[in-house]
Amino acid sequence: MSSSVPATDPTVYDSFKTKWSTLPDSAESWLARAKAVSGVLAQDAAQRDQENKSPRAEIALLKHSGLLKLLGPKKYGGGEQPWSVGYQAIREVAKGDGSIGMLLGYHLLWSTTANVVGTPEQIERTHELIITNNYFVGGAVNPRDSDLKITSDGDDLVFNGAKFLNTGGVVSDLTVLEGVLEGTESHIFALVETRQPGIQFAHNWNSIGLRLTESGDALGWDTDTKKPREDILLTSFAALLLPTIQLVFSNFYLGIAQGALAFASQYTKTNTRPWPFGGDNKDSATEEFYILERYGEYFAHLRAAEALADRAGDKLTALYTKYGSNRAAITAEERGEVAEWIASVKIVTTDAGLKVTSGIFEVTGARATGLKYGLDRFWRDVRTHTLHDPVAYKRREVGRYALLGEHPTPTWYT
Repeated sequence: MSSSVPATDPTVYDSFKTKWSTLPDSAESWLARAKAVSGVLAQDAAQRDQENKSPRAEIALLKHSGLLKLLGPKKYGGGEQPWSVGYQAIREVAKGDGSIGMLLGYHLLWSTTANVVGTPEQIERTHELIITNNYFVGGAVNPRDSDLKITSDGDDLVFNGAKFLNTGGVVSDLTVLEGVLEGTESHIFALVETRQPGIQFAHNWNSIGLRLTESGDALGWDTDTKKPREDILLTSFAALLLPTIQLVFSNFYLGIAQGALAFASQYTKTNTRPWPFGGDNKDSATEEFYILERYGEYFAHLRAAEALADRAGDKLTALYTKYGSNRAAITAEERGEVAEWIASVKIVTTDAGLKVTSGIFEVTGARATGLKYGLDRFWRDVRTHTLHDPVAYKRREVGRYALLGEHPTPTWYT
């Protein structure tokens, strides 16, 4: 990384190396750890958002917490938790800092990609590499950009090209690359070391939201035949990769919105003044009818979204459990069913997230727009990522399922 690029200082979290010297040993304790991390991040989240520095300290905090290992096998030092717990952990961290919740989500996805599109041997190698080294994994996989071009000289694969989005790449130890093999339509993933001359970053991520995400082995390749592993890449199990990441998105949308409501609630209780010209004047803002009504509405919608997200997470986890050792047995219908649960979550969390993060200003008051409070960061974070793929197409997709019983054709966004 260029020395001219400002970054947060990892040493500020050194005390957590010893505080969290052992990994949690149950789902409940893993979520408690995620909640603790969220609390640490929330303390200065607004300030860090405004400074917009590369989040090296925040990645160090995730490493100290053990959360990067949450899904990894115990034999290599991981937590061996199911995706259902992973999603809840993402949500917890996002409550305190949406950017870091997003980075954790992408890491958990990329660090387990081999489970979906790798061979048994590749699965073991990648888990051992990532977990034993406590590596953070970023990814340069954005289907809207031109695909990286892959050429083969027989022994090596060479990726060439550029990606606008490379979430977490700048602060990662390993980067997932994806591209199309020259002369074919076959997509191949590669997990490579980030710090090498062949990977360069433009350091040009300066979006309105998710400002700290630094978004700016060859899986699916047969080293014996020197050809793509079509037996893996064309299965319905491999197509689970896309619903898996879509549910990552929905959970950090939900976590950001929940964090916004909690932040606003504390502000309302301590700072918001009652309106003195309404004709039904109250002594406290917390007694005002419209404020109580609005908080009730927001809370109910987020509680419903959380229940739906958890249900979808359980259904996806069940498929991974059922077919993890027999990937070819999963049917297109089973994959389609879980994809529609997850598409439903995407619709609901997008709508609820935008509604809550924009509406909280109405129950906090004009002074809450002060830059020092950073209340706008919640809306900016949700608004930025919900544009990742238009939710209107998710509504149409679910509509075809509900009306016509059609399962979606797997795509890069379905």
